Amino acid sequence: MAESGLNGLKRRVIKRVEQQRRRLVELSLKIHDTPEVGFKEEKARRWLTHYLKGRGFEIVDGVGNLSTAFKAVYGSGGPVIAMLAEYDALPGIGHACGHNIIAASAVGAAVASRLAADRYGGTIMVIGTPAEELFGGKVAMLRAGAFDGIDAAMMVHPGVRNVVAIEALACAGLDIEFFGRAAHAATYPEEGINALEGMIQAFNAVNSLRQHIRDRARIHGIIKHGGEAANVVPSYTAGQFLVRALDDSYLDQLKQKVLDCFVGASIATGARLEYRWAETSYSAMKNNLPLAQLFFRNLQLLGRKLEPFEKRYGFGSTDMGNVSQVIPAIHPTIAIAGPDISLHSADFARAAASARGHEGLVDAAKALAMTVVDLISEPVRLAEVKSAFRGRE
Repeated sequence: MAESGLNGLKRRVIKRVEQQRRRLVELSLKIHDTPEVGFKEEKARRWLTHYLKGRGFEIVDGVGNLSTAFKAVYGSGGPVIAMLAEYDALPGIGHACGHNIIAASAVGAAVASRLAADRYGGTIMVIGTPAEELFGGKVAMLRAGAFDGIDAAMMVHPGVRNVVAIEALACAGLDIEFFGRAAHAATYPEEGINALEGMIQAFNAVNSLRQHIRDRARIHGIIKHGGEAANVVPSYTAGQFLVRALDDSYLDQLKQKVLDCFVGASIATGARLEYRWAETSYSAMKNNLPLAQLFFRNLQLLGRKLEPFEKRYGFGSTDMGNVSQVIPAIHPTIAIAGPDISLHSADFARAAASARGHEGLVDAAKALAMTVVDLISEPVRLAEVKSAFRGRE
């Protein structure tokens, strides 16, 4: 650990995280070993809130009308600094995105950050945000006002690199259905309307569209239902697609282009099209650079080797992007596995319960708490964070 730059209060919050190490690891492993998918995270919510309540935080359950969401609050007045916790698992593969580490690091950082609030005033908050993986729980919480009054929001995601500013894409989901007319494929094919042909034509059109979209935009999908038997003209087919872009405005343009692919296929084949855009869309991540620079420096002080600050790595999509559109926010990643390991894999799930995963958890908690010290003890730092946020609006 680099000693230069560590003031007395930062040393104390580091020590406070170390004092929690064993309990934080136990908490992380309990969540990891009991995976719960989105909106079903009852045990994780209970364990996290119990931990925080026992350390002086006031708990509010059911935030944003989501039964597994919560707020834990310590202190009063401004500034209000929030650590966000995710704790949902992936269906079938468990914590292959390491949300157990996100949750444990958030509560560990919050408990250590009480030292800053006790000395300088302000409010430390943990916001438990369910269902990031499949449903975008933070979006519903934003609509319900769960993030109102927060000055800055932070969370740390386990990954394969130490990166402070990520590139997360705006994302919209699209459900597609084609309805045709069944007929015997050999005897009376002229009487059928082939719904599967509609889907295939649309796939081909999307493939052609991919040549003419902006760099880093993405379109991908699957056929969920393609027919019943080879000798029957398929009367029904269904698919699911995701459309992604670097910014929200281009996502809106791209959504229409993608939809046109399905409309054209419907006209060409005669199969009736029905579609539904997902109610929840993920916004692109807007990294608050002054806040990211504070976190970068603190992670360096802990001895972590970081990727260059200006370098960006892709991260798919996250509902933290939606939060970053309305509050100064960061979403760093901390390495718990090598770059040959992929997120959402069985190998990464194992890494999330490994010794290296535990070290990532503890370092994430320390860096978060140290950044809270910066924001609360030096008002100019928070002013810079807010100014940068206002400047890009």
